[in-house]
Amino acid sequence: MAPIIQSLLDTDLYKFTMLQVVLHKFPQTHSVYHFRCRNLEDTVYPLTDILADLNEQLDHLCQLKFKEDELLYLRSLRFIKSDFVDYLELFQLKRRFIKAGIDSEGRLDIWVEGPMVQAMMFEIFVLAIVNELYFRRIRTDDVLAEGERRLLAKIALLKKYEAEQNPNDPPFLVSDFGTRRRYSFEWQKHVIEEFNQASPYIFRGTSNVLIAKDLNITPIGTMAHEFLQAFQALDFQKAALETWVQEYRGDLGIALTDVVGMDAFLCDFDLYFAKLFDGLRHDSGNPYEWGDKAYAHYKKLKIDSKTKMLTFSDGLNLEKAWDLHNYFKDRFQVSFGIGTNLTNDMGQTPLNIVLKLVECNGQSVAKISDSPGKTMTDNDTFLAYLRQVFAIQEEQA
Repeated sequence: MAPIIQSLLDTDLYKFTMLQVVLHKFPQTHSVYHFRCRNLEDTVYPLTDILADLNEQLDHLCQLKFKEDELLYLRSLRFIKSDFVDYLELFQLKRRFIKAGIDSEGRLDIWVEGPMVQAMMFEIFVLAIVNELYFRRIRTDDVLAEGERRLLAKIALLKKYEAEQNPNDPPFLVSDFGTRRRYSFEWQKHVIEEFNQASPYIFRGTSNVLIAKDLNITPIGTMAHEFLQAFQALDFQKAALETWVQEYRGDLGIALTDVVGMDAFLCDFDLYFAKLFDGLRHDSGNPYEWGDKAYAHYKKLKIDSKTKMLTFSDGLNLEKAWDLHNYFKDRFQVSFGIGTNLTNDMGQTPLNIVLKLVECNGQSVAKISDSPGKTMTDNDTFLAYLRQVFAIQEEQA
């Protein structure tokens, strides 16, 4: 079987930005990641059926190294430091750190355990591989035709919104965040090419570094949940934000807010951080309520919210993004990262899969989402402790 992942650049930008911080600040950090499918009841066939192919693909993945032109591209990004690229020149994923099998309940089970400078890079590759293996088995010409029909409808909508855009308003900005849930690499690249050609004023880039390089468009991304989660074993949100600021010193200034919920985040996001960071990213909970809380927080701190960016990335489509844009455009700059609805809208039920950090330096870590069903941990006792510390109600899980 041909390798699904053919380049180590075929991942999200924030994997590189987070890895650079970990390498510079905490290179000895040990981590454990665990796979979960949140919608097993919706699968056409058991994910365990792809296990043999998955292991073969992981063997291929762990043979890859960065190519010279890929390293040169990373060096061209202002926020990527030369010593980090020197590290990547030697980088190769180690097969011994990842295991794929079947758990006691008969479900596909994937564990990654090892140094965080290795383990964290598996996530996007593994999720993209699982998706593509799963959908290959149920691919038909009709499915591809339906995907194309839906893509053309999105492009028409994009052009409609561009025509309706008031030139005095902040721009309506959309990016692709769909690598982890994509139908296939070829389909993701096709969608991005079509969007970029149809409306470069609205479509501003992709989180996928390889596609950004190949198409000469902007790679998009800052931090993910795992970065702040890791600090639950180190110090936590203020320490995580401070470390990010010290590493990037003005670049990559969008902070993620929902590792233990927006309310707890704002308690730590004081005047210092509110001035230093360019804005905030929403990834769970009611986006309108979240944005209103952000506005009230900036107003309390006497910061002009029009100088700040709200980035939304939770279960979006173009219609939801346009509504949010119109709701917030008079108070904020606004941008949108759309994932599954761009790269896996084929008329088939997408997989809702994650590979999340569950342990760091021997201590449990957790994500307590603002949306039901997105909380992730393997230690309910630690989860209860976090809820108590941050005064988070049980219903948020």
